[in-house]
Amino acid sequence: MEVFKTYILYSASLDKYYIGSTGMNTAARLVKHLANHKGFTAKAKDWIIVYTEEFSTKTEAILRERQLKGWKNRSRIRELISKSLIE
Repeated sequence: MEVFKTYILYSASLDKYYIGSTGMNTAARLVKHLANHKGFTAKAKDWIIVYTEEFSTKTEAILRERQLKGWKNRSRIRELISKSLIE
């Protein structure tokens, strides 16, 4: 069964979060973010995975990614990450 994920990366040097979704293993996807490329995550090489959620369909993962991006609120994102560390 294929699993799709929504994930949040954090860069300490930029003090920024990046929200994405993938059908890949998140560790493999992180390697792509850290590789030389053009795009938002190319600005730093210290991204780490701080949060993941799993879904059974690509559509669900993308909808959750859009929901999180729509928050535009660092405190809500940090709260979500903190709650996941407690559970």
